[in-house]
Amino acid sequence: MTNLFDTLLLHYGWEGLALCGLLLLLFFVQLYYYVFVYGALPGYKASRKQARLEKEPPISVVIAMFAEDYDFVEHRLPLFLAQQQVVFEVVIVYVGSDGDFFEDLQRIRQSFPQVVVTKIELNPRFPISPKMALNVGIKSAHYEHVIFSTTDVVPTSDRWLALMAKGFTRGEVVIGYCGMEESVPLPTEEEYAAPNRPGKVAGYLIRTSRMMSSVNWLSAAVKGEPYRGIRHAVGITKKSYYATSNGFGYLNMNIGEDDLFLQKILTRDNVAVVLSPRATLREKMWGGMRWWVDQQRYYGATRRFYPHRVAAFEGWELGSRVLFLLGVVIALLFLPLELKLGALALLLFRYLFVALEVRRIGQRLGEKYLWRHYYLYDLWSPVQSLWVKILLQRKDARVWR
Repeated sequence: MTNLFDTLLLHYGWEGLALCGLLLLLFFVQLYYYVFVYGALPGYKASRKQARLEKEPPISVVIAMFAEDYDFVEHRLPLFLAQQQVVFEVVIVYVGSDGDFFEDLQRIRQSFPQVVVTKIELNPRFPISPKMALNVGIKSAHYEHVIFSTTDVVPTSDRWLALMAKGFTRGEVVIGYCGMEESVPLPTEEEYAAPNRPGKVAGYLIRTSRMMSSVNWLSAAVKGEPYRGIRHAVGITKKSYYATSNGFGYLNMNIGEDDLFLQKILTRDNVAVVLSPRATLREKMWGGMRWWVDQQRYYGATRRFYPHRVAAFEGWELGSRVLFLLGVVIALLFLPLELKLGALALLLFRYLFVALEVRRIGQRLGEKYLWRHYYLYDLWSPVQSLWVKILLQRKDARVWR
């Protein structure tokens, strides 16, 4: 054994052997994440958790509206009201000063009695945060079990709410999945020449980024270490809400209801994860890559308050991926032919099992085709992460009150 090592050392040098060892280590770190961590999502069964309720409870869906959004009223609200096989109400909290629009909202109740509308008068001197609006919505809700959503999403099926409600039979906190819309909106004449116009590649990267960032916290929740949900599809009980110092914390921030608040109430046993293509939402894509990075910067301001284990959990995957790709490039440039072929084989094998695992995950989340060009996101996401971290060094005035 010693003679073999000496021969390899003489032939390849300690630098070559060290690089080969590092590549193998990083390869197995990647294998661990995609097969054993993220790979737990496709086979997850909520029925393994002990039931807390015998049947699905009535649900209050609370939606805060910060503008006179006729597009939501005409096109997206009907999809919420068309949900099947569950007793529910939709509580709309309108934050504004347009009396005519508020009357239009109230008239909806004549045709849909399950709609509850309340208003917070908009005063520029006293800005209202989403958490304040949701707090009013929770108090206006008639049912114990509440699901937060937003005006810029649509359910992908009429079973979304029933499946989310079923999650409450297994947990006091329910987290679901919301992807980005598949089609890229056609630009207006003014937007056509704008650099922020979304294109096919940007649309793909945005959709994949949303899916894989969600995979991080969904897989953590499945493994019993939950740390967040997504503001479009989070369910809680009023009891758990009022048990945490009477509601939301970090009141000096306009964000944090889906992560910092949930971190106060989430435990290993009280969370239920809802994973089904029929239990997903789709968020409207309002712009291209600049818009998306700006969104990541805005909502990423809460991450400084996350537990250290979360940063380590997410950082190891991204860091090992970057180092692995750099190591392969160095091997292809400087190592002998046989080691170049070995490094290339590791790279190809990694892309093979990553693509297969992403395909399985995408099928569970209703994102069937994102795996086909996953290599684009694989290369882009480190750049996006660095871009967002640089932007986060400057204080975002939109975040703080």
